[in-house]
Amino acid sequence: VFRDAVGGTAYLSFTNTRGGPGATLSIPMMHKVDAGWRSHYLTLEMHVADAPAPDEILVAIGASTGGRPHHRIGNRYTDMEEMGLTEG
Repeated sequence: VFRDAVGGTAYLSFTNTRGGPGATLSIPMMHKVDAGWRSHYLTLEMHVADAPAPDEILVAIGASTGGRPHHRIGNRYTDMEEMGLTEG
């Protein structure tokens, strides 16, 4: 549902975390339509101080309006080009 709402076609990255109230959650993020763009590899770390309660489950979704500014890491396509490979 979320991927359809934002027009994404790349796989949806996720983590499973167990913890009590205030536990740190790490949400991996990437480009919504192209997993090869490493400039969009980001991790959102967050916590909700009073959740989850004993009878609750906390579901968190992260989003960004762009990739890393001034990223130093290339992308998968540049790496493949330098190795003389083509996208399969």
